[in-house]
Amino acid sequence: MTGPAPECVALAEGLRGVRARTGLSLAALAERTAYSKSSWERYLNGKKPPPRQAVEALCAMAGEPAGRLLALWELADAEWSGRARYTRPAAQPSPSPAPVPVGAAGAPGRAWRRHLFVVGAGVAAVAAAAVIAALSVRGPGTGQPTSLASPGLDPAPGCQGKACDGKDPDHMFCGLPGRVDSLGPQHRTGTGASVEFRYSKECAAAWGRIWHSKVGDAIEVSAPGDRPRRVVIRNTADTGVYRFTPMVGGPDRTNLRLCFIPAGGTGRECFDS
Repeated sequence: MTGPAPECVALAEGLRGVRARTGLSLAALAERTAYSKSSWERYLNGKKPPPRQAVEALCAMAGEPAGRLLALWELADAEWSGRARYTRPAAQPSPSPAPVPVGAAGAPGRAWRRHLFVVGAGVAAVAAAAVIAALSVRGPGTGQPTSLASPGLDPAPGCQGKACDGKDPDHMFCGLPGRVDSLGPQHRTGTGASVEFRYSKECAAAWGRIWHSKVGDAIEVSAPGDRPRRVVIRNTADTGVYRFTPMVGGPDRTNLRLCFIPAGGTGRECFDS
């Protein structure tokens, strides 16, 4: 009995990697999305095809661009739907057709069209394999993907250092997997919200992020001599995902301050890097 297709296995691994970065349990995923705890268990273990919207929701909760995981979803969906059967090469190589004399009946005929289809299918299969390999790169001995894409497929950072001041980390491609790390520990506030510093070496910039928040909460990140950069939780959709401040540019990771301002504006809590 054959196992699941490599495309489906790679998608499940990618989903598990993104889910791990959310820090959310299956129950928490179910609370924040339209999909049940049992459905998430099946999606994450490759037992059931996830809807495209579930993939997008998971990436949103992790605060990560969805493009690379959706590219893998497209390949896996082709397997689940059966569309991939029409683009797979034959088990045995098809021999090249014999030359057909000019003017012969049926030239070039069905054999030539069949040859072109097999060649095209082979190219499609090679392209799919390349995408899977890029999307499921493993770290040595970890058994887990280190990144959802090859570094060569990632766009270049859109800014660096002071040029990043006030800019969105996602729009500038500073928050891509493998390009950003937490700076210090996570901090849990008195209202139950969680906040932390984020820092990208490639962009030489820092920002703050918040989750488990309430409508009206806000965070600010600042560096000495710079004005604070703030994000406000404006609606219930914001409360179920990570939200990020604009960036503070500069190679110095010290002397940064992240302040949580709860809805109502009282009880500000600040943390230093």
